[in-house]
Amino acid sequence: MQKNKYEKIHQNILIWYKEYGRVTLPWRNINSPYEVYLSEIMLQQTQVKTVLERFYFQFLEKFPTLKDVANAPVEDVLKAWEGLGYYTRARNLHKTAIETKGTLPHSAEALEELSGIGKSTANAVACFAFDEALPILDANVKRILYRFFAVKVCNDKKLWELAYELYDKNNAYIYNQSMMDIGSAICTHKNPSCEVCPFESLCQGKEKPLLYPEKKIKKKKPIRKRTLVIYYKKDKYALRQNKERLLSGLWGFKQEEDFEVSKHTIKLGAFKQHYTHFTLEASVVLFEDKEQKSYFSINEIHDLALSGADRKALALLEKYCQ
Repeated sequence: MQKNKYEKIHQNILIWYKEYGRVTLPWRNINSPYEVYLSEIMLQQTQVKTVLERFYFQFLEKFPTLKDVANAPVEDVLKAWEGLGYYTRARNLHKTAIETKGTLPHSAEALEELSGIGKSTANAVACFAFDEALPILDANVKRILYRFFAVKVCNDKKLWELAYELYDKNNAYIYNQSMMDIGSAICTHKNPSCEVCPFESLCQGKEKPLLYPEKKIKKKKPIRKRTLVIYYKKDKYALRQNKERLLSGLWGFKQEEDFEVSKHTIKLGAFKQHYTHFTLEASVVLFEDKEQKSYFSINEIHDLALSGADRKALALLEKYCQ
């Protein structure tokens, strides 16, 4: 029988994980597929610390099971997700809950057919919840693969080939968890600690790890200047429910591109909100108008799911009303 050329590396990883792995993370100490899935979705664009401190347990308290998510209005799910950003994740979570009737399929192939679940997330849930031996390919894993194989430029198809070549199919759970931990703590973007890395003995990029992958030239994010108009009548304020893909389902104040400020306009302040593909520069004004569709008191607004930008505008409104 041919010896696996990465056997020593795999042994190193098992030893490393036992000593340094983040074994106390709550989603690594459960047998609930839903809670594993929820953690994977939350961690797609958010740091572990933020998810742990502010969102994971709070969300589970409101929705203990995936069936609870399926039975809830999407507005309630968005409200529980508020502040976590990338709200498409919450909408897809709700869709998946409905599609599966609250019970996730057991295979990566079936999971990948569901809303918002790509190949890596499907493999992760299948591996961590159902013991299917598959590699994953999140940002941390990609960085390790680029450096281990000394690859500067690579598409996802080739990265998946490398992922399958390197992974430990006999200990896929520990291997995948270790890859995420090593990428987060050792094989970092700027200051990798190659001397203590379990991959060090065979890593082809260890001499100059920062060469891998080749850095992309970042495009400067465009700036969108908007006037965020809080229309009011008496002590109630107008909001509308967004239909745009980015913030679909969230409530918000109206944004105007060419709003003409008059002597009747009350200026409340300004702020910036950073999104993935652009930066919003908003000035916030208060303007009396009785012709809008939906008005809410400030207390009622707090019960709605708002975007980060609208939360900032609400804070300026509350400061003015004090």
